[in-house]
Amino acid sequence: MRILLVEDEIKVGNAVCEGLRAEGYEVTWAQTGEEGFFHASSQGFDLIVLDVMLPGRDGIEVLETLRKQGAKTPVLLLTAKDAIEDRVLGLDAGADDYLVKPFAFAELTARLRALLRRNKPETGGVLNIAALEIDPIRRIVSREGHRIDLTAREFELLEYLARNHGRVVSRQMLARDVWQETDRATPLDNVIDVHIARLRRKMDDPFETKLLHTVRGVGFTLSEDNS
Repeated sequence: MRILLVEDEIKVGNAVCEGLRAEGYEVTWAQTGEEGFFHASSQGFDLIVLDVMLPGRDGIEVLETLRKQGAKTPVLLLTAKDAIEDRVLGLDAGADDYLVKPFAFAELTARLRALLRRNKPETGGVLNIAALEIDPIRRIVSREGHRIDLTAREFELLEYLARNHGRVVSRQMLARDVWQETDRATPLDNVIDVHIARLRRKMDDPFETKLLHTVRGVGFTLSEDNS
């Protein structure tokens, strides 16, 4: 599990990183809102731990911008403010949970596990998005009753997008999880873009409603929402 920690307090950041890594999580630590936003926009994380009080761009602004871009990654806010209006502000901005400082590390990890369980994608059964139907077992795709013939790689790409339905998926996530390429010395961006174009031509172009969308500068999302 990959976690992004956005926290400017060195003591807190060191303690959280050390504790999470000891439990087997892969942690990226950003110390400013701008740095955190960059990592969240360009990389794939399973969860974001985001401090509210940050230098420059604060946590609420970072969260609101991510949500406006379509990011669905669960976010746990860390806040030193315990007033109800502050909690409401964070939840309304798109947070999935919050934790008031100072906190016990055991409570932090319990809340993270709960968020990860809640957002874990289903791994079996037929996937249905609007009139698009994907059968992972039989590897059959159809839309509005019409069979869509895909290559093995195109099917893997579509299935991955479908399991992240409504979330923005970056090229780095596709390279890592679909192409199983962890060494980014040779970028796969052009290869990914070619496969996205072919997939869009087969499963989107013949139909009025478009499902596969490009989020400029971030990645791609499979969603019936055209906004």
